[in-house]
Amino acid sequence: MKYAIIEAAGKQFWIEPGRFYDLNRLAVEPGDKIQFKRVLLVKNGESIQIGQPCVNEASVNATVVRHLKGKKIIVFKRRPKKNTSSKNGHRQPLTRIMIDDINV
Repeated sequence: MKYAIIEAAGKQFWIEPGRFYDLNRLAVEPGDKIQFKRVLLVKNGESIQIGQPCVNEASVNATVVRHLKGKKIIVFKRRPKKNTSSKNGHRQPLTRIMIDDINV
C-alpha cells in the first residue's frame, strides 16, 4: 500500500493514488495539473520515510477536477435577556483534486 501525508491548503491530508480529495479553494482552473512539495511522510511498500519537517525529493502530482461548495452550515446566535437572535448560513468553497501519483 502506497500513501503519503501532505500539507495543502492549510491542512494535512492522508492521500492515496487514484482517490479524490476536497481541499479549501485553490487558485487553479479545472483540468490543471498541480504538484505538492510539502510531503511530510511517504510509505511505499514496507519502507517509511518521515520528513523533518518534509521529505526531500518527494512530491505528489494531482489533477484539479472541479470547484464546488461544501455542505451548508447554519450559524444561529441567540442573546439571552435581549430578545434578539441572528441566523446565518455558510458554504465553504472547495476544490476537488484527483491524486495521480506519489514520487519519491
